Parts: sequence; C-alpha cells; structure tokens
Amino acid sequence: MHSTELNRHARQVINVTQGRPQGCDPSIVRSWQRCLEDYHLDPAQNIAPTVLEHGRILEGRERLQHVLQIAGHEMNSLHQQLSGAGHAVLLTDARGVILNCITAPTERKIFEHAGLWLGADWSEAREGTNGIGTCLVERQALSIYQDEHFRGRHTGLTCSASPVFDPHGELLAVLDVSSARHEASRQSQFHTMALVNLAAKTIEGSYFLRQYEQQWLLRFHLQAESVGLFSEGMLAFDGDGVICAINQSGINLLGHARRNLLGQTVDSVFDCPRDVLFSRASAQASTRWPLRTLDGRCLFAALRGQPRAVPVFVAPAPEPVRPPLSGICLGDEALQTDFRRSLRVFERDVPLLINGETGSGKEAFAKAVHQASARAEKPFVALNCASIPESLIESELFGYRGGSFTGARKEGMQGKLQQADGGTLFLDEIGDMPLVLQTRLLRVLEDRVVVPIGGEPQAVDVRIVSATHRNLQERVADGSFREDLYYRLNGLEVGLPALRDRTDKSQLLDFLLAEEAGGQPLRISQGAREALLEFAWPGNVRQLRNVLRTLAALCDDVIQFDELPATIRLAPSRAPEPCEHPLEDAEKQALLLALELHRWHMTHTALQLGVSRNTLYRKLRKHGIKAAESGMRAVASLKR
Repeated sequence: MHSTELNRHARQVINVTQGRPQGCDPSIVRSWQRCLEDYHLDPAQNIAPTVLEHGRILEGRERLQHVLQIAGHEMNSLHQQLSGAGHAVLLTDARGVILNCITAPTERKIFEHAGLWLGADWSEAREGTNGIGTCLVERQALSIYQDEHFRGRHTGLTCSASPVFDPHGELLAVLDVSSARHEASRQSQFHTMALVNLAAKTIEGSYFLRQYEQQWLLRFHLQAESVGLFSEGMLAFDGDGVICAINQSGINLLGHARRNLLGQTVDSVFDCPRDVLFSRASAQASTRWPLRTLDGRCLFAALRGQPRAVPVFVAPAPEPVRPPLSGICLGDEALQTDFRRSLRVFERDVPLLINGETGSGKEAFAKAVHQASARAEKPFVALNCASIPESLIESELFGYRGGSFTGARKEGMQGKLQQADGGTLFLDEIGDMPLVLQTRLLRVLEDRVVVPIGGEPQAVDVRIVSATHRNLQERVADGSFREDLYYRLNGLEVGLPALRDRTDKSQLLDFLLAEEAGGQPLRISQGAREALLEFAWPGNVRQLRNVLRTLAALCDDVIQFDELPATIRLAPSRAPEPCEHPLEDAEKQALLLALELHRWHMTHTALQLGVSRNTLYRKLRKHGIKAAESGMRAVASLKR
C-alpha cells in the first residue's frame, strides 16, 4: 500500500475515534480507541506481523494438539464449503498466534504476503483491529471488512472470526476465515460468518465431548429435536452426580451462572432424583425424555453413560466388549471384503497402505480397523504429512529433547510416534513426506526405535497405516519417494472406491445424515434423495458429509429438493454421455460455481469472472442456464 493511502486511512481512523460518526460499528470504534490509547499503535506504520520462532510454534501446537485434531476436519470442510478459492481458514491460540492455516496451494503466497503465516501473532495489541485479535478481546463472533482494519496495510483483507471456548468458558482458540479479494462484498460476509460460527460451535462441542468422555454427559434443549445439535446444552458430572463442566448453551438454557453450577449436584438443579437420572443413561444417548428444573423450566434431555441398576446377584466379570465402529459405513460388498482383509493383516503387524481420492474416507477406514483390532483401547494418532510445514514435520513425528534448539520447551515434546506407542500411527498423505524424513521413518520401521531431536533412542511399539491419493509408484520412478520405504509400507494395499462408484450410496446417505442430525428426526424427500444419489460428488464422502451437515442445521423435518445447494439442483439428472466439447462443459461448470459462490448476484459474478454483465448473460443463454428461475430458488433456500 502506498504511503498516501496509508496516511488517508490513518486520518480516517483519527476522525472516527474523535468524532464517532453515526453508522460506525461500536466494536470497531472501541477497538480503534484501544489501538490508539492502550497499545499506542500507528495506523500508517507498514510493518509485517511478528512471527514466533520454531520452538514456540511447536509448543503452541503441542498445547492445543487435541483442538488441532478436532478442528482440522472442520477447517477442511469450511474451506471446501467456501469453494476454496480466495479464502484462508485459520486457527489461532488464545493469544492470537496462528497454529494452522488452510489455503489453496496456488494462493499460499498471496496470504503469506498479507502476513497470514504459521506462527504469526495477530493479537490486537500487535496488529490492531483485525478479525482474530478483536474477536479475542470482544469474545464474540465478528467480521472486519477491509478498511475497518486499524493498520492501513491490512485494508485489503476481509476477516470473519468466531471464538472457541473450553468447557469452563475460557477462550481456547479463534477460528477465522480471511479473504484477500478486493471485490469481496459485505453481503457475502453474512454467509461466511454463519459458516464460521457454525464450525466454531461444532469444534467447541466436539472438544467438550472429548474432554469428558469418561464422565456422565447430560445433553438438553427446549425442543426434543434440538438435542444433539450445536445449540444444545451439555453438562458433565461425575459418578457422585457432582457437576464438573457446562457449556455456554447450557448456561443460557438453565439461566444460572457457571460459578453457581460447578460443584453442585445434579439433583440440586433438576427435579429428578439422582438414582433415577443415572438409570436413564445409555451408551449412545439416543432417547430424549422430559426433564424439569427445580425452578420450573421444561427441557428435553438425553444422558450418555452406563445406566445404574441394583444387581440381583454377583455375576462373573464380562469379557471386554470392543466399542462399535463409528464414522464408517461398510454397506459396499467390496469395501466389506477389503475391511476384513485389512483387519486380518493389521493384527499380524503387516503395514496397510490405503489409496483413494481426496475425501473418500481413508482416515475413517484406518480408524475403523484400529477400533476393530486388539489395539482398540490404545492410542490412534493421526498425522497429515501434507498439512504440516516441512520445517515442523520432523519435530511433530519424532519429537525433541528440551533445549535441543532455540525456543524449544524445557521439558521437550513427544512426537507422534511416541504418542502412538502401543497403538496405531496413521500417516495421511504419505506421498508428501520430505525425502530426508522418509529415511528416518524407514529406520524406525526397521529398528522400532525413535530418536527425538537432540535426544536418546527410545523403543516404540507402533503399527503403521499410511494413506495417499497420489500414485506412489510414479513418485518412486521420479525419485521423490524412496522405493525401499514404499515396499516397507505396502504390506497390503487397499483402494477405497470413490463415492460415485460405491454400491451403498443410499445406505451411506442415511448413515451420514443420522450422524450429522445428532438424533434429530430428519428425513429426505424422494426428489432430494434422487438428486443427492445422482450427483457426481467430486469431493467424495467429505463433500457429502459437509452438505448434509449444513442441511441438518438449516432444515426442520424434511429436506426438500429446493433446499439443496444449487450445484446439486442444477446438475444433470443422470450421468452425462462422454462430452464432445470438454472446454464448453468446463465453462458451464465454472459459471455455475461462480454463480453459487455469489448467490446469483450477476454484477459480483461478472466481476469475479472478469467479463461484462452482457457477456455473462450471453454465456448463460449459450449453456441453457436460466438465471432468474435458478437465482430465485437459490435465494429462497438461503432465506429458509
């Protein structure tokens, strides 16, 4: 940004903070005043954000490793829902330091130029008003649009951020979507903000469930069908009925402050004897029943846990029961066969190599094998070799000894191989692992010994499952993947089918909908079901799950055809014949995606495509796309 533009923006900041003109967002004005009066920042100063050193980034990621594991799936889903192009999805810690960043590979340099680096400090005290830093201070979801940023150098960004709280109401992280596109409209931020907020609440809920998976968990809401959705209340208590934690939705539904609930017994809050409450528990918490509070509030609840009953006789200890498989549907006969074969060789310590398109469910398949094996009670640790920068992957995989490099933690850090000791290590996108680490990994697989950076050798007992969407034989041929490591990992190679080729699509559709609806009685109309089953699903199971998650949040009882995304509604009703004009077909698909992204706003779509409105309308007529009718359907579905 030129100095004249920086100075103009600085004058605007000063005028607003001194005069407080009508129409300014109060949160922006408050933030600008903090930047000037508390942090003594200069809006015209053009300096890059502060980036933490390597060791402190690793320490931050280690501290939030469970959050990063949960958030990784949500961030990928969010990036895909936003059509990817032009957006960076970020997760920071409670200080505003970026710990994970998902962008399209071709756009990484753009966002790095804007200062969105791994380890960059985007706290308000450092960078002034911005989505991440101001969200941390205001403790609420918000959007910062272009020149609402305090620093002039950031006015090319548009950011939507939402806080993620832990079960005790403390700020845990911030989820942010940033766009560097100058043509981004304020209107488009409403849609983006809604998706970011939904994803943040999903991360919050998943983290709560993981933190208290060994406790009794009461899930409740004013409506029975909302139990299991992101707006539900969650309350964890121990075997004596003493409340350990409650989320913000639970506080809102009960009307009590958190400090007045923690440490109390459940029967001091609910009009239900403790023994009766324990007897209503179930492992899946699938039954909803009325529950009244002592102050007369009527709720519906489900209780996760083992029901308590008075024993009639002392029975011998039962054999340990393996938990049921979750997150995977095996209705496809070929998939069932591959699963049985995979489990047999896995139990014999034979490495698995899973091939499949992006989003086809490779991690879910690997985790299901682990859950069905004798190692089910041991750790399942996943590492995505493509999502971690090359400078961090060695520390993440092998760990390090305290003081082994500048900024390293005094106590050191366990690597993924050590964390998976006794269990399973899942190496996703193994084809993207740097060559130097391939050599070290091969040595670990041969010797079963890990050498942390700067540390001593340590024996590990770990089984390896690898996955890739690349052709590893081609990478071996071009020298980017070690041949000996390929044969060491390829004990049994399993190819997961793309969603379009699966024979259990209908069963999978119902399976995923039940998971995303969380107990909500949600059905799919015949027309919507046919459209979902006939769609090509280039993003495979991950894309289908994302669509169903959004539909479960927006729809009430029945998912109708008109409520489906436009890309699905406007897709051909049957598989197309081989295209004689592939370029024209690609142009049509690009038009549909751009229209969907801008919710059929013709001016914004034309600007993105770099054509005039007349040219855009001419291309719509050429491809038989009825703009008015389809646009009205898209707007109507959004309003619902």
